[in-house]
Amino acid sequence: MNEVVARWRRLADGIPAVAFVDSCLRGISQVMFQNNPLTGALILLAIAVAAFSTGNGEVLGGALLGVVVGTGTALALRVDHDSLRSGQFGFSPLLTGIGVATFLQDNVAMWCCLILGAAGTTVVTLALNRIFKKYGLTAFTFPFVLTTWVLLMAAYQFSRLRLETGNAPGLPGERAQTTSVFNADVAPAISKGVSQVFLADSWIAGLIILVALLINNRWAAIWALVGSAVATLVAIGFGVAETPLEKGLYGFNAVLTAIAIGSVFYKPSWRVAAYTVAGIVLTLFVGEALTTVLTPLGIPVLTGPFNIATWLLLLPQRRFAPVPNHQPVHKSIFSERQASD
Repeated sequence: MNEVVARWRRLADGIPAVAFVDSCLRGISQVMFQNNPLTGALILLAIAVAAFSTGNGEVLGGALLGVVVGTGTALALRVDHDSLRSGQFGFSPLLTGIGVATFLQDNVAMWCCLILGAAGTTVVTLALNRIFKKYGLTAFTFPFVLTTWVLLMAAYQFSRLRLETGNAPGLPGERAQTTSVFNADVAPAISKGVSQVFLADSWIAGLIILVALLINNRWAAIWALVGSAVATLVAIGFGVAETPLEKGLYGFNAVLTAIAIGSVFYKPSWRVAAYTVAGIVLTLFVGEALTTVLTPLGIPVLTGPFNIATWLLLLPQRRFAPVPNHQPVHKSIFSERQASD
């Protein structure tokens, strides 16, 4: 395995086309705060499994087109070489590609919108990171969220773009039929909570993603599973609708928060564990609040709750022994600020 990795690195360092593919694969892994092309390849496999098992092959096409266009746009804009190579400009366009392919009807107009959105996401990433740098943060996946929200809301005004979010606009506040831990199919829901980071409704894809994380960082895999499990169980405890529960929709934002706080920005410890669990619960409540806000628009929350909750958790800058900067894409700005304090 080490020889294969070393050979791939040599190819990526010597052949521009391979370097571009390497950057795209790293960009896929960076959605989960990893910087590993093998992890990215396995996650892409998970996306493919979910797409074809649900009969939505265009989602895989959207993912590939999104990460390629986003990374290519960054290359054309001559961004920092190290940031480009580590996949920093691939992960949000990847998610934009998945989001557009998932929530807009499959036609020529959708694919044109996807290309524009993926390229625009890279520009939004540059803009937002410049703003968030002042606060010692990065934009995380918010460029994807902001760009996709704009595209989906704009689609209401274009006859050739049709929304397929499954969320009809309406007034918030009507309580759906609730479920409990005794009749919910919890285990698949927890696994789907991991796959739903990529808008994938597949417990098999969730398991593949966990394996992909385990290859690069066991703590990331552990916290991804804990994040989905805790958020799902807390949601059940407060009473939630059964359909979104079974789809893993209460866990995926918490997965990202748990990985970020529990394994990326801080070394594992009991204090960090307690802080992370609190962050998981915070993410769940932020997600439900944001759902209430967006219900009248019929627009999904995407990874908005993760971004908001994680910013709130990082801004206090508690001293929990920051992890050295191994994966610069998401934490370099924050780490540099702590080092200068």
